[in-house]
Amino acid sequence: MQSARDAGLCRCHTCGLLVRYESGACCPRCHATLHPRIANSLAWTWGLLAMATFMLLPANLLPITLLYNKGNLQADTIFSGIQSLIRSHMSGIACIVFVASIVVPILKILGLGWICWQLQRPRPLRRKQQLVMYRIIDLIGRWSMLDLFVISLMVALVDNGTLLNVSAGPGATAFAGVVVLTMLSARKLDTRLLWDKAAKPVASSKE
Repeated sequence: MQSARDAGLCRCHTCGLLVRYESGACCPRCHATLHPRIANSLAWTWGLLAMATFMLLPANLLPITLLYNKGNLQADTIFSGIQSLIRSHMSGIACIVFVASIVVPILKILGLGWICWQLQRPRPLRRKQQLVMYRIIDLIGRWSMLDLFVISLMVALVDNGTLLNVSAGPGATAFAGVVVLTMLSARKLDTRLLWDKAAKPVASSKE
């Protein structure tokens, strides 16, 4: 089966239009420069994953919310916020915050790192499984901001019927950075590299 690349076709990475590729050509719809592959895809993905991993530390150690109640300041990290939700009999929300804020980012980083490592091996294994994992990670990335809205529900904690005054702490900025970096790393990973690797043994066997 002939690929789009062999047929001289290229999909614009900005608007998704499929056009005939010529070196240095621009997309007729959005005028973005066309390129058949994402340049330095693995290098970009590794770099973004490294930054996301580094940002995980302040995201989990620094206060993510600052609660003001009658002039008293209570700074909560992700873990202490989860504990506060459990003590307030909101275990369901606490579970969602834990999964969305801790489990999902770590699994995304590990999953993307594993795919990149497989791509750099001479004989990568389970390519279809890699593509399925990438699609799952990319789908999760589109909903990663959900946990920021869930964390905002912590303002539902009340004291004598008065809502607490809440503001974002430095940990929230770091965590937002983790979310954005993992989303960008998923976008920078060119899944067609999986099939390029898969096509090499076939081509060599025909020779």
